[in-house]
Amino acid sequence: MKTKPKVVALLEIAVVLCLLFLVALPVVAAEDDYVLGVYGNANEDDTIDMRDLTYVKLIFFGEMQETELADAKYDGEINPLDFVQIKLVIVGKENELTLVDSADRMVTVKKPLDRLIVLLSPILEPMRSLKLESDKIVGVGTYIKEDNIYFPEFSECQGLGSVSSPDYEAILELHPDTVWIYARVGSSSSYEKIQNTLNEADPTITVLRIDGYRPSNHVDEIQKMGYILGKRNEADEFLDFYTGVMNTVKERVEELSEEDKPTVYFEWNPYKTCGEGAGYHEKIALAGGTNIFSDLSGYPTVDPEEVIKRNPDIIVIVARGNSGYESDDITELTRLRDEIMSRPELAEVTAVKQGRVYVISNDLYGGAQHFMGIGYLAKWFHPDLFEDLDPKAIHQEYLTEFQGLDYKLEEHGTFVYPEPSG
Repeated sequence: MKTKPKVVALLEIAVVLCLLFLVALPVVAAEDDYVLGVYGNANEDDTIDMRDLTYVKLIFFGEMQETELADAKYDGEINPLDFVQIKLVIVGKENELTLVDSADRMVTVKKPLDRLIVLLSPILEPMRSLKLESDKIVGVGTYIKEDNIYFPEFSECQGLGSVSSPDYEAILELHPDTVWIYARVGSSSSYEKIQNTLNEADPTITVLRIDGYRPSNHVDEIQKMGYILGKRNEADEFLDFYTGVMNTVKERVEELSEEDKPTVYFEWNPYKTCGEGAGYHEKIALAGGTNIFSDLSGYPTVDPEEVIKRNPDIIVIVARGNSGYESDDITELTRLRDEIMSRPELAEVTAVKQGRVYVISNDLYGGAQHFMGIGYLAKWFHPDLFEDLDPKAIHQEYLTEFQGLDYKLEEHGTFVYPEPSG
């Protein structure tokens, strides 16, 4: 009779050791990866699964230290309610979800979401990639409503102004459960104003702040959208496609020395460029280039003499109108290139002398389609290294499979000039 407690004790120890082993594995595996910022991700890896349930139980019984995201119910303590919440999240049946959005705010979302307002296309576009039902979008930004080519299904949706001038009265009349706006474009104060105005007028509205255009947090944003919208499988499917393109470029660029990376001057208006912290700057680096104004920040205006002094190997101009999906005429892209090539002050710059001046539509470079823009830049920067990369084919697959558009790139659109060789 005295041996039974010992056997039970040994079994309990074995179970605890086994659980410790199981929950430790994903932490080690994910050591170098990002942490999904959703509460309930107790072991702080890239997903919420049964390992998180095991982990939070071990925290509750004092066998593991508490982690920041273990409090699945976000009520300030670890208890069995967190066990239940994690189980519900795993099966997609949770009534609410707390996460960290791209503005680093803790946000609790009541689910399911049926009345979304989306003011910006770089946020709406990923939702379409995740196959979100369009009838759940009850209002959009005016630019989206007016874009009959790329967002035809929202032409009858109510237009609600822009992020710089939203129609608050119309937004409130629609009684949305969530309003989606940028996190960090330009000055974040304008987005904080929208957020605060809506929250003061109707505290039941949840404001979510997502960028949608930055490569550095795009995977994280898509994963969180998958959880918020109940589209986790669709998020995984899209991310397989997205990361396939991005990793192809990343792995090859990582092998380059700094000397092998061309210096790049980027321009979106005459002598308006980009520096550290700008999305455009990030994309130049990812494509294997070195921004000549990386010592500056944001979107500065620079002196032509400074461009001459820094003597870029390549010049990239972004076309912001009369290009992309809205035009089948290449004239605007050729005009922008010719204008750079004919500037007297740039005549002796290496990029001009060697004809390495390229134009890309902002449709491919500035928003959720940035990964295709990076593909084009990579081919311009390193034509031999990316001879087998076909950004146009990637672009067509994206439009057909993930955006659900009947848009033929062989027939429509002007996106880059000149086309990369190979």
